[in-house]
Amino acid sequence: MYELTYEISGINTKIFYGVNNQFFNLIKSSFPTLKITGRDQFIFAMGNQETLDVFKQKLEDIVSYISKNNSIELKELESILKIKDEAEKQLVFDQDIIVKGVNGKVIKAKTTNLKKLVKESEKKDMVFAIGPAGTGKTYTSVALAVRALRDKEVKRIILTRPAVEAGESLGFLPGDLKEKLDPYLQPLYDALRDMIPHEKLEGFMEKKVIEVAPLAFMRGRTLDEAFVILDEAQNTTHSQMKMFLTRMGMNAKFIITGDPSQVDLPPKMHSGLKEAMRILKNVPEIGFVHLTEEDVVRHPVVKKIILAYNAEEKRQREE
Repeated sequence: MYELTYEISGINTKIFYGVNNQFFNLIKSSFPTLKITGRDQFIFAMGNQETLDVFKQKLEDIVSYISKNNSIELKELESILKIKDEAEKQLVFDQDIIVKGVNGKVIKAKTTNLKKLVKESEKKDMVFAIGPAGTGKTYTSVALAVRALRDKEVKRIILTRPAVEAGESLGFLPGDLKEKLDPYLQPLYDALRDMIPHEKLEGFMEKKVIEVAPLAFMRGRTLDEAFVILDEAQNTTHSQMKMFLTRMGMNAKFIITGDPSQVDLPPKMHSGLKEAMRILKNVPEIGFVHLTEEDVVRHPVVKKIILAYNAEEKRQREE
């Protein structure tokens, strides 16, 4: 049995421990074979020497991160504790802000896979971001689009989603076409409102600098010098997906987001997203980033909900 005493220095220990020791408890749970205690700036641990060495390195990484950013969030701490090599460490510690939103809100990729999404989008003009709800893929994509518009890399932003029931039930809803479609597009509006002040956003939308529209409105268009996001792409049909992908014009950026496990199409209709993932997987100019429940950036219980549903679906398949 070996012992380690580590002194936290150069940072506020309250940040290290977290509210109600939330961060410290997570650190301890990540090393179940060690006996770990903390008192003010001192951390004490007992156990296997090899594990103690790893534990010490993680403490140094955490302190270094807090020293650099003067803060740390639960997702960021989880990412540091899971670092396996230098490449992953570089991704985690790369804290470039994507954009600063309304009231100075800092918007950045919070998990390793979201940072991969940012990197892929910087390298490739078309990227698929695949993963469950709550992983931040749409929000991060919108932030990238806003940054591209701000930096004059594109002249406009186009955000689109398939309105799955539009062909059947929208006609029975009250209001004009915009009022009928807005509920489908609300998550995209919400993201924009976080990032662009209200009056400026209204002006952009009035001038069609920013356009939020259902997928059907993309037919027949060529989208030049635009940052285009197709959200909820699992609900596209084969023809819709092919139509959308072939709208790409010169100097355009496309991000396609979706969750293949949440298809709302009629039972016998194939998801255009699933087909595109299979058909385009070997095209080197197209990037694919896969997110998992580990990337969920909503309430912590959302991750547990996804895991529970995944386990149930696996059990049903096995039966």
